[in-house]
Amino acid sequence: MLDLVHRPRRLRENPLLRELTRETRLHPRQLIQPLFISENVRLPREIGSMPGVFQLPLEAVVAEAERLAEVGVGAVLLFGIPSEKDSRASGAWAEEGVVQKAVRAIKKNVPGIAVITDVCLCEYMDHGHCGVVQEDGGCFTVLNDESVSILAKVALSHAEAGADLVAPSDMMDGRIGAVREALDGGGFTHLPIMSYAAKFCSALYGPFREAAESAPQFGDRRSYQMDPANALEALHETALDIEEGADIVMVKPGLPYLDILWRVKEKFQRPTAVYQVSGEYAMIKAAAAQGWLDEKRTVLETATAFRRAGADLIVTYWAADLAAWLRE
Repeated sequence: MLDLVHRPRRLRENPLLRELTRETRLHPRQLIQPLFISENVRLPREIGSMPGVFQLPLEAVVAEAERLAEVGVGAVLLFGIPSEKDSRASGAWAEEGVVQKAVRAIKKNVPGIAVITDVCLCEYMDHGHCGVVQEDGGCFTVLNDESVSILAKVALSHAEAGADLVAPSDMMDGRIGAVREALDGGGFTHLPIMSYAAKFCSALYGPFREAAESAPQFGDRRSYQMDPANALEALHETALDIEEGADIVMVKPGLPYLDILWRVKEKFQRPTAVYQVSGEYAMIKAAAAQGWLDEKRTVLETATAFRRAGADLIVTYWAADLAAWLRE
């Protein structure tokens, strides 16, 4: 009788064959490290809810990008924190804005790493929302079309600074088409867009809002971010972004939405990213600090789950650590 039962076990017992027959593989070049660049700090400042993650002064960005490139991380994703905010997010598209300066510095000094820029307005708005807000009798409305017009200007300013990829994360309707039109009109037809196509209104963004100083001063973001209960809507939103010109689509957050990640990849067969968000980072860090989880094994397992579910790219605050662990 053929011995079928023990064949997988025989492969698992030999570490060389176990590696040789592994179905899902991670590589450092698939990792993207978010960086928070602040005009309000002179030295790196650790974020209380995200141990090991820092707000960086502009002067420290090149050194950090060099460190990431040395361990093989594929890209950085830049978030800017300006010294002044207003109701039109004017610092977001300024030629001498914090992200624009950081892009130029990294591209000049660290050619071996891709530079992705977050295209959103929340860090630059004095009210913390991702778009222009209109107040009427105590009720607040985010104005979609006015916000999209500003977002297109932001993306074009990042392109002019030298970004390799722009990543609109605001979830305004029609913003991918507007950004594509602005880039093409500015002579950047070659520049790709990574769309936050399925971005859910999640409780797991709390630590990020501390890091980016972008918490809404009133209300919440339910009117423009997605309901966590809706899967078909995620496919619809992704299809719209692809039609408008998205080159890469993203699902955010990560672990609670592996089913969405799988559906998006299976349906559209496009380059797909996932964002392992700040709350996921904070939970694992807290459990590891208590000795309840092995941090390295847990992070490697979750990253493998993202790849197995269909992610081609992983945005994670562990990018540098993961790259080092994968090289061991």
